[in-house]
Amino acid sequence: MTVITDTIAAIATPAGTGGVGIIRISGKDSLSICQKLSGIKNPQPRKAYFAHFKNQQHQTIDSGLVLYFKDPASFTGEDVVELQGHGGHVVMHMLLKAVLSLGARMARPGEFSERAFLNDKIDLVQAEAIADVISSGSEQAVLASQRALKGEFSTRINNILELLIQTRIWVESAIDFPEEEIDFLADTQLREQMNQLNKTLTDTVRQTQTGVVLNQGISIAIVGKPNAGKSSLLNCLTQENTAIISDVAGTTRDVVKEDIVLQGIPVRLLDTAGIHETDNPIEQQGIEKALTIKEQADVVLHVVDGSQNLDFEIQSEKEIVVINKSDLIDNQQQKEDWVYVSALTQNGIEALIQTIVDKVTVATLNESTFTARKRHIKQLEITQTHVAEAEQQLTHNQGELSAEELRLAQNALSEITGEFSSDDLLGRIFSSFCIGK
Repeated sequence: MTVITDTIAAIATPAGTGGVGIIRISGKDSLSICQKLSGIKNPQPRKAYFAHFKNQQHQTIDSGLVLYFKDPASFTGEDVVELQGHGGHVVMHMLLKAVLSLGARMARPGEFSERAFLNDKIDLVQAEAIADVISSGSEQAVLASQRALKGEFSTRINNILELLIQTRIWVESAIDFPEEEIDFLADTQLREQMNQLNKTLTDTVRQTQTGVVLNQGISIAIVGKPNAGKSSLLNCLTQENTAIISDVAGTTRDVVKEDIVLQGIPVRLLDTAGIHETDNPIEQQGIEKALTIKEQADVVLHVVDGSQNLDFEIQSEKEIVVINKSDLIDNQQQKEDWVYVSALTQNGIEALIQTIVDKVTVATLNESTFTARKRHIKQLEITQTHVAEAEQQLTHNQGELSAEELRLAQNALSEITGEFSSDDLLGRIFSSFCIGK
């Protein structure tokens, strides 16, 4: 455990002007700094006090409320003080300067949350969920982040860890009796544990993938030939006149970007230039951008004019074929895996939205969904690889090798919650937080 000896402080409210601004202080000198600054001699924990805040020259900087949280019953697990004053930019920085002059140092981004983690107040998943709540782009993302913050995702990971540990205990106990010829997979209990472990990992990966989509959102590229109705489709999805619409081909030459929310999922729509052969250098630049965005996007809406030739194939799994001007199509031409819409009448738009959501979420967004990150999926997949290798070694009665694979699986999984983690990982995670959190 890292020994923390200094005291940190930061402005905990956003930059700018507001009715209230908060200075947060955490560490062993928090109470003494508070007493010197406010003149309150013995503040009781979790009780609000009104005070005038004075600097070392006895000048009154501001007035407001003082809240004291005694360790370990605080967010960081240390003594914590919050000074709630007026939310002006200048007055907040004057108050922070006074706090720093009394022995605190400026907190790094995410250092309050990092201390909460180091003092076992929260695990790493919960720490990340704090940042996710702050940056949530939809109501559904806020609720899912709160579930992760309450520990629902961590509980799922800890349940898998318990299964892994039980399996390791069985295998390593069997290794202690080398004189016995052990057929590991003949043991019913071990087979059941391995099956349960594999199933739980698979289900968790699926739900975590949905959590990543909800947390980080997706990008959708709208591509197709000129005049296919790409910009009209963009306007249907945004419910605004975001893009200029014209019968003249090639109206869109640069990328038009718009952020929306589809069924709780943050989405960035990217309307691109029509892809076709041209000698116009400006159009060529737009087409090159369109092709690049098509490769980078999470989902591609390939928009096709329904009145034109519909003989083509889907180029990738992330592509959804959207047939516009559906009222002009002969029913015999329709294919089951295409989506038919009319940007003019907005017919079929709801079905398109549902198709997009179904494509990017492998589990239904519901009251059990939690937010997650790509690193969580990576660690779960590494865990799955080691578990699969452990099972393979057991088929050859290689108990020692299987036990080692299960140990590596446990380490990989523990990195999600931070039970087994490197300083580099912690540095990357907490440096992405805002200062004061």
